[in-house]
Amino acid sequence: MTTEDGLIESTTPVSEGQSATGNGLSTLDHDENPSWRVDASQAVSYEVRLCRGLLDPASDLMVTAASADGGPGRRRLVVLDSQVDVLFGERIRAYLEAHRVTYELCVIEADERRKTMASVFRVVSAMDAFGVARRREPVIAVGGGVLTDIVGLAASLYRRSTPYVRVPTTLIGMVDAGIGSKTGVNFSDHKNRLGTYHPSATTLIDPGFLAALPARHLRNGLAEVLKMALIKDRRLFELLADHGARIVAERMQPADSADGGAAALAVIRLAIGGMLQELQPNLWEHQLERVVDYGHSFSPVIEMRALPELLHGEAVAVDMALSLVLAHHRGLLSAEELTRARRVLGELGLPTWHPVCSTELLTEALADTVRHRDGRQLIPLTAGIGQARFVDDVTPAELTAALGGLEPNWTSMAAAPSAPTQGSHG
Repeated sequence: MTTEDGLIESTTPVSEGQSATGNGLSTLDHDENPSWRVDASQAVSYEVRLCRGLLDPASDLMVTAASADGGPGRRRLVVLDSQVDVLFGERIRAYLEAHRVTYELCVIEADERRKTMASVFRVVSAMDAFGVARRREPVIAVGGGVLTDIVGLAASLYRRSTPYVRVPTTLIGMVDAGIGSKTGVNFSDHKNRLGTYHPSATTLIDPGFLAALPARHLRNGLAEVLKMALIKDRRLFELLADHGARIVAERMQPADSADGGAAALAVIRLAIGGMLQELQPNLWEHQLERVVDYGHSFSPVIEMRALPELLHGEAVAVDMALSLVLAHHRGLLSAEELTRARRVLGELGLPTWHPVCSTELLTEALADTVRHRDGRQLIPLTAGIGQARFVDDVTPAELTAALGGLEPNWTSMAAAPSAPTQGSHG
């Protein structure tokens, strides 16, 4: 039966020797060890919206998202990545004031080394000090994937569930970290070991933020786009092959673009649509055979071991390069396809190797992946560009052979960015 509050209760009819409890459940009067079963379902609905001019005072999207409150009494806590504050802080303040919002800004440093529960508690303290109303005053998170993951975890814990709005300012946040249901922070040298499933009510994606992003961080995001292309979308792969280097140079902005930004927009739309198509039927990851885990079997350990040298997408690129060789050695990928995929990795300026890579490290990473996937490897490999197949029997000998097939190129990637950067991913 369905109760007034929407819970679905599983009960048995009341018969002789039983009594009703008054709430639709029943027990045996003489049972010394009664038990009850409650079966409940909860609808999950959230919005991902591509928009332009989000900080234009003429737009009210950011202050009206996920809430029905309005007028001069509107209140918002806004959590900002410290580098976003440098780049966009004045515009964000002016925007909020133009909409007569009572606000507080919580500015935090958000990178992988600070992606910890200490940062979560700082956001929770800001929520408590501001007095966030439980349902009608969503917290607004503006920053890269690390920032939105931290805020998402804090929102999931505060009063057991508080709504929030994600405004990703990095490409990796727009196509990956900012559009799923997961939150998380690192713990004890492990990537995203602590986390919850708590999607934002709305994610607002404005590619205009990318104009201020260093080229290295654009490439970092394109690694996650290439992931979707290699295992799901041949059309997306061809777009990257034809236009990838150019859209990085143009910062994915329509102004002064050779095609008015058409290729960049198509890349973003296909990447987001493909990711959401994969996530929706398996939002809580009850099914652990996930093609979106491509590039994420070895990269968590590679990334954490290489910090601070590797960005998240760069670690994923190293994993993909290894996986491409594994697929080729298994006959899943032709020599021509391997060459094309490597060429695109190179044209996007992504690494295919890092000095921390060794058979021992990859074996350790694989063991951790097996624990994460309930005792199975479930490694997605490309079975021809745009398709995937799962394998469950990769051996240390295969990893050694695949390492030997990589093309070391880390030296050219090691230079630090020359402009302020934002935490890249969660």
